[in-house]
Amino acid sequence: MRNSSRVTVARRVQYAALPYRLRGRSRTEVMLVTSRETRRWIIPKGWPQKGKAPHHSAAREAFEEAGVVGTVGRRPVGSFPYEKRLKNGDVLVCEVRVFPLKVSSQSKQWPEKRHRDVKWVSAKEAADTVQEPMLSTIIRRLAGASDD
Repeated sequence: MRNSSRVTVARRVQYAALPYRLRGRSRTEVMLVTSRETRRWIIPKGWPQKGKAPHHSAAREAFEEAGVVGTVGRRPVGSFPYEKRLKNGDVLVCEVRVFPLKVSSQSKQWPEKRHRDVKWVSAKEAADTVQEPMLSTIIRRLAGASDD
């Protein structure tokens, strides 16, 4: 008999952008987006794209999912594991490498606008809102570094 959900042990890598902006002298705001299926608040992420550097893949996801563009860091600021539920019910364990994206603008239209909500919140609220503990730590660390 088939399990309703199997967890695959092999880790797959995804790349994410952590969109942020500075407000005033010392306030960091982070943009969160909703996931398509569960509507949880997350950061834009996706699969590697052939021929693209990881940080460029992350920046492209940020545009597709949230319409934001800006300066993306070449090095990840951290990574976190999460379980991606596939359409067939299986669960895939992914390692998400997070690249900072200092947002310079947001388009009025973007590919996934109808499928996701986006919001700007304080770094503290973002860290308290996301469900992945290691992502929360990454957000707090980024805000601390930006707020110096």
